[in-house]
Amino acid sequence: MIIEIKVPSPGESITEVEIATWLKSEGEYVEKDEELCEIDSDKATLTINAEESGAVSIKVEEGEVVAVGDIICTIDTSVEGTSSKSKKDVSSEASAKEEAPAKEEAPKAAAPKESTPVAVSHATGHPSVAAKKILTEANVSASQISGSGKNGRITKQDVVAQLAGGIATESLSGWGGSREVKRVKMSMLRRKLASRLVAVKNETAMLTTFNEVDMKPVMDLRNKYKAKFQEVHGVKLGFMSFFTKAVTEALKQFPNVNAILDGDEVILHDYADVAIAVSGPKGLMVPIVRNAESMSLAEIESDIKRLAIKVREGKISVDEMVGGTFTITNGGVFGSMMSTPIINPPQSGILGMHNIIQRPIAVDGEVVIRPMMYIALSYDHRVIDGKDSVGFLVAIKNMLEDPAKMIFGGKDSKEILLGL
Repeated sequence: MIIEIKVPSPGESITEVEIATWLKSEGEYVEKDEELCEIDSDKATLTINAEESGAVSIKVEEGEVVAVGDIICTIDTSVEGTSSKSKKDVSSEASAKEEAPAKEEAPKAAAPKESTPVAVSHATGHPSVAAKKILTEANVSASQISGSGKNGRITKQDVVAQLAGGIATESLSGWGGSREVKRVKMSMLRRKLASRLVAVKNETAMLTTFNEVDMKPVMDLRNKYKAKFQEVHGVKLGFMSFFTKAVTEALKQFPNVNAILDGDEVILHDYADVAIAVSGPKGLMVPIVRNAESMSLAEIESDIKRLAIKVREGKISVDEMVGGTFTITNGGVFGSMMSTPIINPPQSGILGMHNIIQRPIAVDGEVVIRPMMYIALSYDHRVIDGKDSVGFLVAIKNMLEDPAKMIFGGKDSKEILLGL
């Protein structure tokens, strides 16, 4: 029986996708639910799995753009075989059985064994998503790594092990003196991102305002309780949860920053779905922390960790990246000291975090050294006035410099006590 594998709908409004990578080769036997290929849409990278076991017949080449519902391959279920996973298990069992009698017959000279070659397929020499990220960061070619994964695929462990043992990195592309030029086609995700960024600049009245935050109170609080926090909640206490909590409290005070423009109407939200920018193998993704305003610091950290892992493993879904009301991006992890983040449409505001630098500042008339961070708010001036944008950043600054204010809606605890 021939089973047709069609392109599923990755999400609403998506009509076509691009075949990014085939994980199986022509004629290869696959088991039910094994991954066949990766597809790129204009919002995310997804995988397509086998609906039944059988032999694969590929109908569409890598890099081709196909419509949702098109047939990309077929599976012949009448073909019987053993998947590469099963072969690996059988091979491991056989090796174990051969090694056992070898120990008993130690006095006899053992004949040299020939190593069984790894079956060559499309996966041979192809890095996994996690492995590819490490290779890119280390500026190392996949051809320099031997894969031990399924069908010779390069795993994260392969890359880490061989880098630890020492490996020569390649010279940067274009700096070898050969004056060669290389053309690389942009992925569908990157093409869509490019058009959206240009649209934001052309269709919004975007401005950016800045402030600075003394991070010492947050850092002192974090250093004091981070061990106990992880012990109790099972997750590390990072800076992002403090910023997310401060943002949600500030959004309550300045609801226009949490709004979107729809034609002649401004849509206000009584909740905060905060998009957190996360760097992944396919570029920057912005998964959403839903109802962040009702979460504790531990719940925010747990949700950010869950979403970040899915992004880095290429398993984030479109639904998890759609519908945010405000975005936070942290360029500081890459060393950025100051930048103007670009709005994530249709949202009206985005907060940029930056590097924490020890700098001299004046405190109570004296010069002291403090860990300082510049923060930036890019906003759509059609929705948000200058007064609200500045007040929003000041509210975040005040809460981070006095973390107790996050509990009391941005007010000092003494003001709450006095009913002020």
